[in-house]
Amino acid sequence: MPRLYPVLAAALLALTPGVASARAGSFVIVNSTGHDITALSIRRFGSNQWQTLAGAPPAGARGAIQFEDDDCAFDIQATLAGGITAVWSGVNLCEAKAVTLNRIDSGAVWVDYD
Repeated sequence: MPRLYPVLAAALLALTPGVASARAGSFVIVNSTGHDITALSIRRFGSNQWQTLAGAPPAGARGAIQFEDDDCAFDIQATLAGGITAVWSGVNLCEAKAVTLNRIDSGAVWVDYD
């Protein structure tokens, strides 16, 4: 019986799912701001270093964003047509396939995830 313990332990380890590491990956931005996005940037939540993103979609359109980072929480900043700047704070990009950037005329912003 004592010889079975290592075999049982190995079998249990093989059947146990591994811990997935959460990290941000490429995603789609959906522009629901009502304005064309003229510039798009991102930073880790709580940091001060903005990184320019390629793929600023016009109003109502989608744009693929190539992005990889070990973190999950980010701020997304968009410069909108007409000189409006909007920031969506604390956006969770882990496992997000699409992020819809919403903004209403009062300036309120929020995201929806797909």
